[in-house]
Amino acid sequence: MLPAEHVKRMSRAVLAALVLCLTWAGTLVGLPSAAAAALTQVTNFGANPTNLKMYIYVPDNVAAQPALLVLTHYCGGSAGAIFNGNGRDYVTAADRYGYVIVIPEVTRTEKCFDVSTSAALRRDGGGDSTGVMAMVAWARQRHNVDPARIVVSGFSSGAMMTNVLAAQYPDVFAAGSAFSGVPAGCFATTNGSLWNSQCSGGQLIKTAQQWGDQARAMYPGYTGRRPRMQLWHGTTDTTLHYNNFGEEIKQWTNLHGLSQTPSFTDQPQSNWTRTRYGTTSAQATVEGISISGVGHQLPMSGQLAYAITFLGLDGGGTPSPSPSPSPSTGTGGALKGVGSGRCLDVSGASQANGAQVQIWDCNGRPNQQWTTTTSSELRVYGGKCLDVNGAGTADGSGVIIWDCNGQNNQKWRLNSDGTITAVGAGKCLDVSGYGTANGTRLHIWTCHGGTNQKWTRA
Repeated sequence: MLPAEHVKRMSRAVLAALVLCLTWAGTLVGLPSAAAAALTQVTNFGANPTNLKMYIYVPDNVAAQPALLVLTHYCGGSAGAIFNGNGRDYVTAADRYGYVIVIPEVTRTEKCFDVSTSAALRRDGGGDSTGVMAMVAWARQRHNVDPARIVVSGFSSGAMMTNVLAAQYPDVFAAGSAFSGVPAGCFATTNGSLWNSQCSGGQLIKTAQQWGDQARAMYPGYTGRRPRMQLWHGTTDTTLHYNNFGEEIKQWTNLHGLSQTPSFTDQPQSNWTRTRYGTTSAQATVEGISISGVGHQLPMSGQLAYAITFLGLDGGGTPSPSPSPSPSTGTGGALKGVGSGRCLDVSGASQANGAQVQIWDCNGRPNQQWTTTTSSELRVYGGKCLDVNGAGTADGSGVIIWDCNGQNNQKWRLNSDGTITAVGAGKCLDVSGYGTANGTRLHIWTCHGGTNQKWTRA
């Protein structure tokens, strides 16, 4: 029997999670009844010492060698709740890109993952992570999973498990994305309880080296590569205090041998602050995203799109013709071609008038950072604008950069279907010949809705 104090604490956490769940998705009961691809329970999948349930989603158009996403739920959650609710964008993207999703479900009363006991905090220790890894092995054997694209993401309790899985199995997971979590090992207890009030309250403050050593102790002797890690947190979170965000960054930068000083900082949205450490592309070594004025309610609308790109889930599959999210006005950052998976880029990082615009591997550098303005411009380097060369209006007119001058050939309309229209010509920004290779040039062309004319914010 659980101690009364523990049950009381866990009840508060479970109630908060259930309220959030209902807010996001209405009343979530059961699993989808669609005749096509559906969330399916798997039994007898392997070692399962803590009696987890395993669910799997294999899209109708699965890739020949798909990525695998392990998606872990919040306290009080379930596979069906996260599949139909605040994890739904992952499911929609799986239909588009052909990757497989495994969702472990906790069966203990609290419906929280064990990231606290000694068994849970060592590799193959007989805790929840042991059962999760049996699910991963089962899926790998049956679906020809790409071993280089096995990733994990979770929310709240699932975010804690994301950190633990990435720390214990760095040789398996390529990347993780944790929404409102704590560092791996922060929730450790010695009395059998699954709740650590000191950690949840943000009172466990350690050095980066100490956090790194705590993670390394979960897989002693390992010296290989570590997963890339994306960390999200709301600044007003009172369930898992915002201090944990900084402690997570300490841990993962230390595991990668990086400075805690960001290599890159921007604001993809007005109340977001994004910091990158090590490599600075959309798949940075470590990335932190702080959401100002938001509590324990992540992920929010639109956030999983960033996680999908960070985790590399939007490559390697065959996209379906489902609509793309619009690259919204009033924001800055990279613009990623839906058809190519590459970013709108100024050739050679040139700042000269007339420099050609092309697609190139997304890398987070200044020549790929495009800011929309209230004047309908797409600016790069602050003072250069995306420009239809010679104010051309014919199909095939080239696209360059030029000093911003307010003319119609520098005005662009960002549409809800992901296309970008040149206002002066009434034609769409288009990747020449449906090209996908680095260096393929951009021009304008009659709008036709093809994937070479659709863009998302990377």
